[in-house]
Amino acid sequence: MKIEEVKSEVQEKMSDLERRLSDLETRPKNFPANPEFMYSRPTVKPLTFDGLTLWTVFKTQFDVVSSTNRWTDFLKASQLVASLRGSAVEVLQGIPADKLTDLTTIEKAMESRFGDNHLTQFYRTELKTRRQKPQEGLQVLAAYVERLMSLAYAECPLDVRENLAAQYFIDAIRDEDTQHSIRLMDAKGLK
Repeated sequence: MKIEEVKSEVQEKMSDLERRLSDLETRPKNFPANPEFMYSRPTVKPLTFDGLTLWTVFKTQFDVVSSTNRWTDFLKASQLVASLRGSAVEVLQGIPADKLTDLTTIEKAMESRFGDNHLTQFYRTELKTRRQKPQEGLQVLAAYVERLMSLAYAECPLDVRENLAAQYFIDAIRDEDTQHSIRLMDAKGLK
């Protein structure tokens, strides 16, 4: 290596060090050197849960928010605890203090208290026995059947739920001629 090459390389490194030193002098003392480690505010605001809305609905929204904000499980647990209000916050009393940052423990406690898994059979029975009420339109009936389907068969794939919903909807129609016409159309879903 020639002396000129070494001299040039040393000069580049010195220039780089001077630039970095200048950056450090102009940056505020409480400003982190690497912006990746800075705390950024959530891009989507967390919700609140008071126990009056369906736990499954809140949990779905919470999962979307936590995914969008790229929260870790620890941060999810902290945000979930912070989002509880009213009777929902009382669930925390039954969780040991060392488990209040464990997402699985908190979710199980919330599911146990506010979940509707124990009502699955009730919703299925409701679907089987549901009949169109006088003056109830087909759209209203279809919306009701869809709602019950999501509660009664949440674990089923969407295509299975849609086929079942179509059958329950047809069975619930009061007018037999309308029922027959829809069966002939071979409906595969409510949409």
